[in-house]
Amino acid sequence: MAQRTLSTEHPVASIRVSPNGNRLRLNIIGSLNAPGTASIWDDTINPVRTGKYTHVEVDCSDITYIDGSGVALLLKLREEAGLSGGKLELNNLKDEHKKLITLTWDCDLTQLISINKEHRGLAEAVGETTEELMKGLHDLIAFVGESSVMIIQSIRHPGQVRWKDVFLSCIHVGVDSLFIITLLGFLMGLIMSFQSAISLQRFGGEIFVPNMLGLVMFREMGPLVTAILLAARSGSAFAAEIGTMKINEELDALTTMGLSPMRFLVVPKLLSALAMVPIMTLFFNLASLVGGAVVMLSLGFPLVTFTSRVFSYLGYGDFMGGMFKALVFSILVAGIGCLRGIQTRSGASAVGLSTTSAVVSGIILIAFADGIFAIAFYYLNI
Repeated sequence: MAQRTLSTEHPVASIRVSPNGNRLRLNIIGSLNAPGTASIWDDTINPVRTGKYTHVEVDCSDITYIDGSGVALLLKLREEAGLSGGKLELNNLKDEHKKLITLTWDCDLTQLISINKEHRGLAEAVGETTEELMKGLHDLIAFVGESSVMIIQSIRHPGQVRWKDVFLSCIHVGVDSLFIITLLGFLMGLIMSFQSAISLQRFGGEIFVPNMLGLVMFREMGPLVTAILLAARSGSAFAAEIGTMKINEELDALTTMGLSPMRFLVVPKLLSALAMVPIMTLFFNLASLVGGAVVMLSLGFPLVTFTSRVFSYLGYGDFMGGMFKALVFSILVAGIGCLRGIQTRSGASAVGLSTTSAVVSGIILIAFADGIFAIAFYYLNI
């Protein structure tokens, strides 16, 4: 019987390999902790893997310590012996080591299975995308219907509304946005008036700048820009807030306690958006008129001329049409923000994705709705 001792750099463990025909004897000496197991791993496994022995005996009498690393080595030995058609036998195992090994000895090792990535054809990809779009459309329709019912019930039964949450949301949606919406309106009115005046100055038509500014701001730009700002600021905040609650399972907790997340979270945000967006649109329009007045005063026109030209061609239909647009845009933006928050999935980036989707979806819905309004106002002669 030939014997050879394989020494390692670390004195914590060593292995003595004794082959004898179809039998192999392994004598493990020392501590089978992580460094010791690593130092003798290859020297222990390779003889079993390459020798094709029918019987492998491991003498454990000289093992002074064993932990999970050592157990993993013995399990790997059993696996390699089984692959060669042999059997593994542990001899002289101490009682304290036997208790640890018994915990995992009867378990099979986890097998790593390589999964080939499925290659789908064009038809399957189109079908899967269509299915996702239809599911998203179904969720959107269901959300709109449930939100409409909740809002109607809130109007009929105002005592059931959490008005404290509504007022707090009004502050976040409207009051905190007042400075930026006013500044943006002033700058847009200033820029549009200046650019228009420079272009019309060639034809002596500067006097028509107030007419253009009033119609454009009250009918189109006021509600549109306000809604886009609401989508970027409040819609994303709604999605992030509800999405974080979804990940933390707070929505499930509300449902378990018998509280409707729609009534508890979504309705206050919708009501606050309905209340504040028309007011924000008014501030935007007035600030834009101030910007236009600054330009007209700099061109030598008196303030009374500017105001008379603005309001002489601006009718109640233009004003009410812009306010109606603002109401519809507010429902779209606040609703899509809450919907994307409810649809938040699990994962570290889920809230960010929901926030991004809320802003993008809100702006797209605003554009579609604005186009529908343009066609409807044209045929209704508004």
